[in-house]
Amino acid sequence: MEVRTASPAEPRPVIVVIDDDAAMRLSCQRILAKTGFQVEVFEDGVQGVEGVQRLRPDLLIVDLKMPGISGLEVISRVQPLDPSLVIVVITGYATIDTAVEAMKAGAYDFLPKPFSPDELRLIVNRGLERRRLMLEARRQEVERELLRRRFVAFVSHQLQTPLAAIHQYLNVLKHLEDEPSAAAKRAEWYDRCLKRLEEMLGLIRNWLSWSAVERRCLARQCVPVSLEPIIMAVLEDCRPMAEKEGISLQTCLPSGGCPVLGDPDCLRVLIENLVTNAIKYNKPGGEVCISVESGGPEAQVAVADTGVGIPEQYRRLLFDEFFRVSEAGKAAGAGLGLAIVKRIVSELNGRIEVQSEVGVGSTFRVWLPASAPPAPQDSPPAQEEQSVLG
Repeated sequence: MEVRTASPAEPRPVIVVIDDDAAMRLSCQRILAKTGFQVEVFEDGVQGVEGVQRLRPDLLIVDLKMPGISGLEVISRVQPLDPSLVIVVITGYATIDTAVEAMKAGAYDFLPKPFSPDELRLIVNRGLERRRLMLEARRQEVERELLRRRFVAFVSHQLQTPLAAIHQYLNVLKHLEDEPSAAAKRAEWYDRCLKRLEEMLGLIRNWLSWSAVERRCLARQCVPVSLEPIIMAVLEDCRPMAEKEGISLQTCLPSGGCPVLGDPDCLRVLIENLVTNAIKYNKPGGEVCISVESGGPEAQVAVADTGVGIPEQYRRLLFDEFFRVSEAGKAAGAGLGLAIVKRIVSELNGRIEVQSEVGVGSTFRVWLPASAPPAPQDSPPAQEEQSVLG
């Protein structure tokens, strides 16, 4: 049996033992202290509750049958102090009814007397692992809520900023004098207004997409779709952004339209997010290549760049909502693009992986269910203006 001991760098878990039997208290203390835990023992329920209140232990071992207040009463008193406290009940009068009663009261596990040192260590290690997972889940939920609040503040600020700029630009246009250079100045300020409006539309699309993610309703259908026209349409939309940075866009597509099963809107958003990221986190004069390999039950879509790469410590967090690699030296977005990509891939019964080397570039690979070629289309699928996915 594997026995987990506390690492010297970690604080020792605190365990409280409450039992009116002196021999049992001493045995538990010696066994658990030898394993590396900090153990405090108490001979009755009143002292034990006071000890829990003072020590805030990670795990409580309590006897059911004690003079004064019983083990069940102890459980009812300590649970409000720390709902994540793991409670193990021990008793020499073990029955199904007492076990059920203890579990209903809030005990995590039940250990009948007599028990061996290994049985005690096993149940304690199992209980401490449960507490660790509970605390980790709580911490992640708190962090997620903080991220959501920050994101709302971020979106509010980011929407307010272009609106204020557009207001200023329109005031300039309003007061332009009729002079030879007025037409050029108007064109410049119109372009500035349009650029700011595009920023706002991008934010709103991300916000609406995330709302759809929260409702788990991104993919509305699963039909045969040709990837080629979607890829070409996305590249055409992204070309001005790429040209501004001197980045070339390349494709390597097989003949036959690259058919997969999916939702056309979702597939467009998936590819658009990957290509946009590849451009955004590239180097000036770099390259983005999107390729498709078909054959068998799956088709593989790969988006490769020659950009800054992703540090190893960030790769496992890439698909978490609101996560942004700010250290990359590039302008950070809302941290939703790859989370949306991950959800789309999941809803379409696909899978995704990333390979990256800092300073060399990254490649995102997506596997999607393959399909027979769809019926020929007169024109590539157009982006719907009112689509939640944008």
